[in-house]
Amino acid sequence: MPRARKDSAPRKGGQRRRGGAQSSIQADSGSSEDEAASEARSTTSDCPSLLSTIAEDSLGGDAVDEQGQQEDLEEKLKEYVDRLTDKSAKTRQGALESLRLALASRLLPDFLLERRLTLADALEKCLKKGKGEEQALAAAVVGLLCVQLGPGPKGEELFHSLQPLLVSVLSDSTASPAARLHCASALGLGCYVAAADVQDLVACLTCLESVFSRSCGVSGPTAPVAPASLHGLFCAVLQAWALLLTICPSTHVSHILDRQLPRLPQLLSSESVNLRIAAGETIALLFELARDLEEDFIYEDMDALCSALRTLATDSSKYRAKSDRRRQRSTFRAVLHFVEGGNCEEETVRFGLEVLYVDSWARRRIYGAFKDVLGSGMHHHLQNNELLRDIFGLGPVLVLDATALKACKTSRFEKHLYNAAAFKARTKARSRMRDKRADIL
Repeated sequence: MPRARKDSAPRKGGQRRRGGAQSSIQADSGSSEDEAASEARSTTSDCPSLLSTIAEDSLGGDAVDEQGQQEDLEEKLKEYVDRLTDKSAKTRQGALESLRLALASRLLPDFLLERRLTLADALEKCLKKGKGEEQALAAAVVGLLCVQLGPGPKGEELFHSLQPLLVSVLSDSTASPAARLHCASALGLGCYVAAADVQDLVACLTCLESVFSRSCGVSGPTAPVAPASLHGLFCAVLQAWALLLTICPSTHVSHILDRQLPRLPQLLSSESVNLRIAAGETIALLFELARDLEEDFIYEDMDALCSALRTLATDSSKYRAKSDRRRQRSTFRAVLHFVEGGNCEEETVRFGLEVLYVDSWARRRIYGAFKDVLGSGMHHHLQNNELLRDIFGLGPVLVLDATALKACKTSRFEKHLYNAAAFKARTKARSRMRDKRADIL
């Protein structure tokens, strides 16, 4: 990953904001209603299961049992790697899916380092000769491999060997939209993690920009009508492009602002709610980067932009799904508040005994990118993956024995009290909203 340098080198988006992430041992579970209401907006969950075929370690398990389970898992993974070169496309797809689940839920750097060349060759064949779903799964595994291997020489070597194929599939208009979507995500995440050269970063930014720019017109308030089958692709490409902006050198950011900020508002009129939300979040990120460069940054067409954001923040069109309206209003209220000069709303992510604070649009994009690829394994990687802990400033991995973990474990009765308090606070908040029968900006 490009390292931060003044003005001319990329900045590490995960560490550039002063809010930061913190690790803390949770306090006892007696929570007030205010704490419960705040907690309702926090992300909480237990560690994900490892694999459906491997039982989860218990707190009091013996080291011998853990070692045995690790060996069983590695044997399974060896079988999956061997099946990547099978003649049957269905077998290859099954192996890719199993590898994807394993890499998302477990940290396996040593196993992957020993077989990185074998995996690279197999994935190259899947991307070259595979079709549709096989290419999509192969690209997803590429992104996970970059997360597992990290920013060292081995990860950089893997990314450089597969980058041309990812770009080729992404740029091929005849390829499956799903395959192009996953190639865009893998290209963005792989470049963010493994690319050490600024030229690689700029090349990936240019490639991604050339794809999503097709959904924007040269001028005018609305974007050209794109086929519904490409909405997911444009959304993934825009998000991957925004991820790379968080580590882009300041000199390049200023040129991108001049070129893309006037065009992105066109996507706010897209038929796809996901593309509208991705465009809104990217606009907020561009404003954040612009204000980092120039504290009194002023956008020329501010009135029209705020009007469009306000319309989406209060949209109550019945032809849109209720869940889509809720997501859209929530996102664009935050975007409008920030664009008009407010602060980015802080989000709290609790995992295990630690807490991560997401307090900027750059950090939200970075967290979202890793969450998309890791899924339910995000919390496991936040706890154990040194790459993610470095990006989010969480410090060294916490080492706690079974006794300490058991002492910190919340009892069933305490969980019941907490859930009851959270339910009461949520009911009160929703009752007030129902009484007013209007969204509050």
